[in-house]
Amino acid sequence: MKNRLQNKVALVTGGSRGIEAKGGRAIAVAADVSKAEGAQALFQASLQRFGKIDILVNNAGVVLYKPIAEISEEEFDRIFAVNVKGTFLTCREATKLLQPNGRIINFSTTVTALMLPTYGAYAATKGAVEQLTRVLAKELGPKGITVNAVSPGPTDTELFNVGKTEDQKNRLAQMSAFNRLGTPSDIAEVVSFLASEEARWISGQNIRANGGVT
Repeated sequence: MKNRLQNKVALVTGGSRGIEAKGGRAIAVAADVSKAEGAQALFQASLQRFGKIDILVNNAGVVLYKPIAEISEEEFDRIFAVNVKGTFLTCREATKLLQPNGRIINFSTTVTALMLPTYGAYAATKGAVEQLTRVLAKELGPKGITVNAVSPGPTDTELFNVGKTEDQKNRLAQMSAFNRLGTPSDIAEVVSFLASEEARWISGQNIRANGGVT
């Protein structure tokens, strides 16, 4: 349903690339979500321009492909700062500023259900995001706000392609039931549904939008 989000205002972190929906009016705001002032700036800019925020989509994230034994303390701190603290800070702002009956959609990953070498730190950050999602769903339920996570499988985005050879990408594509990589639209349509009124009875869930990856 193309009009399911009509007159809704969504704040999408990391929305300048990767997985995002098209259409509507938008502004771009440069901010570091791993800092409280950055998260606050995103919300204030959105409120000043559009007057309200109905939906928060936490799409900002970084990846790190290294065996656990080789990850430096600085690398560990950085990936947790963006993926976990950034999600925490924007969710915290949303608890104060999101409209009643609003929607929060956090991005996790199917990697949390797999045991893939070199993905340890990344999977750990997304596991933390999933737990924040579950607890926040209970805390915001009285306001009618739903909180869910979406866990894509291998998806053909700029972030996914970083550091991968064509052979690696082909092998990952074959992990799905459809023998292909996901597309941004595959994921965006799931997010659109969770952000809609039709998804009002879905909260605290992790939707593995992964094409049957096992």
